[in-house]
Amino acid sequence: MIAEILSIGTELLLGQIVNTDAQYLSLELAALGIDVYHHCTVGDNPVRLREALATALARADTVITTGGLGPTADDLSKEIVAEYFGLPLEEDPPSLEAMSRFFASLGREMTPNNRKQVYFPRGAIILPNERGTAPGCIVEQGSKRVIQLPGPPRELVHMFQRSVMPYLRAFATKNITSRYVRIFCIGESEVETRVRPVIDAQSAVTIAPYCSLGEVQLRVTAKAGTTSDALALIAPVEAALLELLGPAVYAVSDTAEDSLAHYAVAALLEAGKTVAVAESCTGGLVAASLVEVSGASAALMEGCVAYSNAAKVRCLGVSQRTLDAHGAVSEETAREMAAGMRAASGADIAVATTGIAGPDGGSIEKPVGLVYIAIATAQGAQTKALRLTGDRNRIRWLATLHALNGIRLAAIASGE
Repeated sequence: MIAEILSIGTELLLGQIVNTDAQYLSLELAALGIDVYHHCTVGDNPVRLREALATALARADTVITTGGLGPTADDLSKEIVAEYFGLPLEEDPPSLEAMSRFFASLGREMTPNNRKQVYFPRGAIILPNERGTAPGCIVEQGSKRVIQLPGPPRELVHMFQRSVMPYLRAFATKNITSRYVRIFCIGESEVETRVRPVIDAQSAVTIAPYCSLGEVQLRVTAKAGTTSDALALIAPVEAALLELLGPAVYAVSDTAEDSLAHYAVAALLEAGKTVAVAESCTGGLVAASLVEVSGASAALMEGCVAYSNAAKVRCLGVSQRTLDAHGAVSEETAREMAAGMRAASGADIAVATTGIAGPDGGSIEKPVGLVYIAIATAQGAQTKALRLTGDRNRIRWLATLHALNGIRLAAIASGE
């Protein structure tokens, strides 16, 4: 099967919204063994939408549209699809009832234009929307099909997982299984250089690299009659990758969704350890990343954003002499921040961050991007100096990832 993703919305063309829907759908379709050769984004214009839909259906078996299912006059996705296939629009009473219940649960009155959302091309498969008001649908005609999904990611992801994924699996002739090798601390080019011999040697297994800020992920995929057969093909390839990449691999998983924070929390829970966080340049990003992980409350004790020197002294017990002699951005200050946080909180592990995120504040001795990460445990405090590049947000996020990885490694070491 060949699929194309057609994203609808003028706000996407204007850059007001980042198109994460297309990224998510591409990853999920690839995991199902469905090829995606084109993405197309079109505004809320009926003429251009008709052209985009006709072009997509000319070169793909399946077109997945996102957006254009709302109640306003410019939401024309279903109307254009019905017109293309020569089908009338018909009201779906169960969808109308579900929408009425949704509005009632919010204590809001359903305006007349919302009723537009429960009209579908005749014969369409209705996709219930349990997270919003706009149901989706699947329209089939001959060998072609259009799957229409809402634009909000929270609604789209839930609908795809609950309704679309089981529908598409019926077209799969083989089981598609993937494993994800997650890598931190080395860049994409170095990863590619190290693993190129393994990639070139494959015939039954594919290795696809994906790069995000600070991390690299290798998706190792095989097709076979059963999941166990596919995993048997993947296993030796996975082992070869781990041997080449060594400790840079922080996890191997069955999903692409988990984060470095997820594995930091998992390591803490596995070791039965607690953590506290003292942040300066990261300004709470480390604590926020941990809190995003379900179950973090069993491991995260507290956090402190000590941005000023006075706060470092008052809240974390950093010596004024240390600040005067070495400055806030120094190995010595980071170490005292972590030790002070651990002593004040009673946590098993404490992490501290201090650095110069820029764009101002740097010097020849201490340039923008200089960050110190300290980890304090019962064995003492260790620090790591980082020389990061990029803008302020990039530096802060990379520092956060290094802090999370430090927590993960400290938790693993404590359990050994």
